[in-house]
Amino acid sequence: MTIFVYTPLSEDNRNYLIQHLPDGLTVLFRKELSEEEQKAAFRDADILMGNPPVAWFAETGRLKWWQLDSAGFDGYRNVKLQAKVTNMGDYFAWPCAETIVAGIMAFYRNIHELAVLQTQKKWVGVPIRFKLNLLKNKKVVILGAGTIGQAVHQMLSGFQCEVKFLARTNPQAELHTPEELKAVLPRTDLVVNCLPGMAREFFSAEMIAAMKPGSLYANIGRGSTTDEDALIDALQEGHLAGAVLDVTEVEPLPADSPLWTMPNVILTQHTGGGVATEDEGKVDWFIKNLKRFVAGETLENQVDLSKGY
Repeated sequence: MTIFVYTPLSEDNRNYLIQHLPDGLTVLFRKELSEEEQKAAFRDADILMGNPPVAWFAETGRLKWWQLDSAGFDGYRNVKLQAKVTNMGDYFAWPCAETIVAGIMAFYRNIHELAVLQTQKKWVGVPIRFKLNLLKNKKVVILGAGTIGQAVHQMLSGFQCEVKFLARTNPQAELHTPEELKAVLPRTDLVVNCLPGMAREFFSAEMIAAMKPGSLYANIGRGSTTDEDALIDALQEGHLAGAVLDVTEVEPLPADSPLWTMPNVILTQHTGGGVATEDEGKVDWFIKNLKRFVAGETLENQVDLSKGY
């Protein structure tokens, strides 16, 4: 069987992967091929690692398993495949959760303002103490009960938060419909969005208007799941206390977006899943799943492209 690795791995990581391949497998790396050779390798591959252009899937050949190197895959929702598809949801869940919880804590403790004051060499001190808030005991709704949402919930449990999940079919979720969500929003202090891109503009202007005055909105899912104009209006009008956004509707965020200069917004620039050893982790995850594939075992993190999860 042939493996085509589209992920642009370093030479060290390519060598590491080669050293850990089961017997009888051949691997071709995108970085070592011309563009035409890449397309040919893709067409002939039994196994694919990485996220190639959507257009390439018009000519899939004998592909049996595709390991995405991302958690999200909404750009591939119209791709039709017989092959098994797996993502990196579990791998990126904890970094994403740490980023959004860190942003939430930074907002409540006013770290974002203090960081700006530090760059200005300006000491304010005592007056800031009376602007601070606590994450402890907050009433929270997490949108999406996948791996990222579960990791966020685990972290928030340490702050004694009262947490509810919204998910259409997950039996662990307390909320399953937009109507049920809207009913609890007026009593919710914090909404954490972990939704995939398939839920486009799910968190609508109507949802934002239903939120408790002075509450906080955080998004570690996809920017397209939020009515961003309505969110900006709610922030500017003071209906919401603030927002912590790892993702935005357009990325990079346009220079003329009000979000750049709003003092009640923390932007983390879609860095949520990042770790210094990200590529090494992708290779290790692929090797682990590859061994399961060769052994005929169930693959970890299987997803349905059409459903978005």
